[in-house]
Amino acid sequence: MLITADQILFGDADALVAGWVETAAGRIVATGTGVPPRPADEQVDGVLIPGYVDVHSHGGGGASFVTEDPEAARQALAAHRRLGVTTMVASLVTGSTPDLKRQVGCLADLVESGELAGIHLEGPWLALKYKGAHPPALLADPEPGAVSELLDAGRGTVKMVTIAPERSGAMDSIRLMVSRGVVAAIGHTDADYDTTRAAIDAGAIGATHLFNAMRSLRHREPGPVLALWEDPRVYLELIMDGVHVRPELVAFVASTEPDRVVFVTDAMAAAASTDGDYVLGELPVEVRGGVARIAGTDTIAGSTLTLDRAVRNAVAAGIPFTQAVRAATSLPADYLTLPDVGRIAVGKRADLAVLDSGLFATRVMQAGAWV
Repeated sequence: MLITADQILFGDADALVAGWVETAAGRIVATGTGVPPRPADEQVDGVLIPGYVDVHSHGGGGASFVTEDPEAARQALAAHRRLGVTTMVASLVTGSTPDLKRQVGCLADLVESGELAGIHLEGPWLALKYKGAHPPALLADPEPGAVSELLDAGRGTVKMVTIAPERSGAMDSIRLMVSRGVVAAIGHTDADYDTTRAAIDAGAIGATHLFNAMRSLRHREPGPVLALWEDPRVYLELIMDGVHVRPELVAFVASTEPDRVVFVTDAMAAAASTDGDYVLGELPVEVRGGVARIAGTDTIAGSTLTLDRAVRNAVAAGIPFTQAVRAATSLPADYLTLPDVGRIAVGKRADLAVLDSGLFATRVMQAGAWV
């Protein structure tokens, strides 16, 4: 199929250009600017971008990835796909080891079938002080044996683990993750600056939702925020929903590190759904006015954000459009080493989204087929 558009974001370009994309057998086989080599099969009306890549999401469309039911996971996938997400990493939350092993096993099947891109373990190796929406009784030290047990349950499909580096066994576990090709991301942490630096030196390359659920940056105790922000080896997850982090701060971080900011949703079941009462892992969650909180508390419990809205919010905050798109496509793909996705380039999977003037997805292609 040969597709033309007046505005296309190719590769790592900073500008939109008129051009064409040819797909075959689910892949991009040729691209070019200007006039195509033969008449187009389709002329799309709008901006053609890569499909979005969400590497931190707990669910959507009324369903959760924290499940042993593959159909629930597929329901969440479909809700995000309609909005332009063609690559999804499913995030779990803290649970008992038996529950997590079953959930990981369920999601591993979907990774192996090509429906998911991987699994993210957010918990149980988190700080009690910054537990967020995680049951405190199930938080634990990341002993390497326990980490290996869950990685083994994933049969090579676990792509990322969030870890508090101040907990006993964390440094050895970070080295273990790296040795097995798993991204270690620092988050839900009370670590000081020096401990965070040590964790980065041990191989951690991610900041799980920077600023949220971690010790704050202070002038004499800069903590994990500065250590993560200043290190060029680290990708910086940010939740651009206007609730978790003030948009002006997101825009400032993005202006200082345009090649390291990764937009994530941290979405729970209410994303692309409605307000109401939900469950995240073992905890009841109330969603009111689009904001998710643990029932009866002020504690934020994930978000109702979708990546298309994150891009719109970013542009509204002054982040250039092409940079905002990269933060939701190529940069998350680089973060988790997903080489087949995130860019419109020859050899990549044919994952595309067409955006209208309001930056809403009007058409979505996944692996060469319009969905």
